[in-house]
Amino acid sequence: VQLQASGGGLVQAGDSLRLSCAASGSTFASTVAWFRQAPGKEREFVAAIRRNDRTTRYGDSVEGRFTISTDNAKSTVYLQMSNLRPEDTAAYYCATSRNRLVVTGWYGHQNYAYWGQETLVTVSS
Repeated sequence: VQLQASGGGLVQAGDSLRLSCAASGSTFASTVAWFRQAPGKEREFVAAIRRNDRTTRYGDSVEGRFTISTDNAKSTVYLQMSNLRPEDTAAYYCATSRNRLVVTGWYGHQNYAYWGQETLVTVSS
């Protein structure tokens, strides 16, 4: 499966942005996640969704501001980011697993086999 992430850009604090992750070559596995990595920091879990029942989980730093959703007909997962902060500045990646993941496994980037390219989000203060 190939993943294509898009939608990043330069915005001001308080603005909104929507990232997209489109699958091609094969369909997504059940779980699709977004991670981010800021310069000099470790890759951080942002959000994940189970596509068949739309169960979601969020990282603590984005809970209440970001929303992950899926359009299964388009094989696309979205990350709607609202009330953006300078600390949200990072390279964002979408990922999916080879096999079904239990929810406790959603948070670890090592559990995902397929990754899209980065899409950069920069939030100015």
